[in-house]
Amino acid sequence: MELANRVKALTPSTTLAITAKANALKAEGHNVIGLGAGEPDFNTPDHIIEAAYRAMKEGHTKYTASGGLLSLKHAISQKFKEDQNLDYSPPEIVVGTGAKQSLYTLFQVLLNDRDEVIIPTPYWVSYPEQVKLAGGVPVYIEGKEENAFKITPSQLEQAVNNKTKAIIINSPSNPTGSLYSEDELKQLGEVCLKHNILIVSDEIYEKLIYGGASHTSIAQLSPELKGQTIIINGVSKSHSMTGWRIGYAAGNSAIIKAMTNLDSHSTSNPTTISQYAAIAAYEGTQEPVEEMRKAFESRLDTVYEKLIRIPGFTCVKPKGAFYLFPNVKEAIKLTGFETVDEWVSALLEEEKVALVPGSGFGSPDNVRLSYATSQEKFEEALERIERFMKKNSK
Repeated sequence: MELANRVKALTPSTTLAITAKANALKAEGHNVIGLGAGEPDFNTPDHIIEAAYRAMKEGHTKYTASGGLLSLKHAISQKFKEDQNLDYSPPEIVVGTGAKQSLYTLFQVLLNDRDEVIIPTPYWVSYPEQVKLAGGVPVYIEGKEENAFKITPSQLEQAVNNKTKAIIINSPSNPTGSLYSEDELKQLGEVCLKHNILIVSDEIYEKLIYGGASHTSIAQLSPELKGQTIIINGVSKSHSMTGWRIGYAAGNSAIIKAMTNLDSHSTSNPTTISQYAAIAAYEGTQEPVEEMRKAFESRLDTVYEKLIRIPGFTCVKPKGAFYLFPNVKEAIKLTGFETVDEWVSALLEEEKVALVPGSGFGSPDNVRLSYATSQEKFEEALERIERFMKKNSK
């Protein structure tokens, strides 16, 4: 049977082979340290779990409205008001089965065949594939390492043409942890307004920011930019709720209505119990969020200094998320490998450390390491990487 062309066009995940190999080594009894985690290593806070249990006991186990519970939309609206002084009414919010599903639905309702979406590199692996699944064309702009992996207004201006429909801004970024300043966002926003480009602002890591920096949403900067922006967010990273699968989109009510209509024919509604848990996440204490942020910042400050001492490694210190994204081009040269994928594979084979190759993020000179793991394990992994470099350097 012939598969659909849209599926054939997908690029296989570069992490699949390394993940399969790591799992096989673990099954053989090897002590593999995996630094590929894209989720906090903390459990969901107790008051959120208790709220979900209470909701089930009270009989909240049936379908909800396709776009999410009204009470959850009100909680999200209040979160926007408190955190960013943004006003979004329930018709301007749609709750989805995770931020990823919200992004997928957005591109499905937004893009026609051959519409272009500008994606800065390095990028989260699913952005280009979701654009392609909607019939769109990913257009890449390199976020240069010397600019902390961020793009500039002149780069954006050069990439725009009459097919450009949208741009994705992910701040803080997966995989780099880079954070756009208010001034940088203003300048990018001016280009978007000039050319009538929709801004897809992925803010899923907004609560995980370090070094005294602060998060700015581009939608905060003017009424015009708010009207031109769809914010994507959720509780996965901020409240350690990755498995609960609750995300949302906020913005133009016509786009939100279209997303809601599409969801009604795909997911029916986000998981009811998880929605009640998300209400508790936003309406309850935020102390666990800050405790987790502080723990990540402490790990970052410790492991970053050790990472940059490894021969052949350079690294821009991230300001958010929970990833390090070092440049290992020189390390690859020193050890005689041809590509980052070969280098990562050999490291896993010899030292049982699993990293994510940067090729999957559009950055073949880098690797991604997640410090959403214990500091003890991370430091042991760095010792193994350093040993690997010493053994294999030519």
